[in-house]
Amino acid sequence: MSRALQQRLINPIVRLAWDWKLPIPGDALLETTGRRTGQPRYTPVCDGLDGDVFWLVSQRGRRADWVRNVEADNRVRLKVGGGRRARWRTGTARIVEDDDPRQRQRILGGGGRARRLCLRTSKAVTESPLTVRVDLEPV
Repeated sequence: MSRALQQRLINPIVRLAWDWKLPIPGDALLETTGRRTGQPRYTPVCDGLDGDVFWLVSQRGRRADWVRNVEADNRVRLKVGGGRRARWRTGTARIVEDDDPRQRQRILGGGGRARRLCLRTSKAVTESPLTVRVDLEPV
């Protein structure tokens, strides 16, 4: 139920907010390349920006479509920042097997109230978390 609610209601609303240049504070937008279609795929994620590294915690582990896309093509883009300051950053993603995703969420939660709220909401529907690290190209 929670996965369907997220995919059919919440994610489309968050993507629409990004389209209207009104992103929800604490959120970012991940662009992957579809593993079968080769088309861009957009997934709302919590803002895990830490300098030139962006941390993601997959709620569904390797079963998440965006993780499967990353495994097929690890070049990604992330839209970070709000309003007119929002910008795309390109990077290379990799799964971090030996990272504790719950601890990673706690660390990222120290990045402000909006990020903490996103992470708590995400954590509530997490089934089998997995950490993904994106090394971003310098601005």
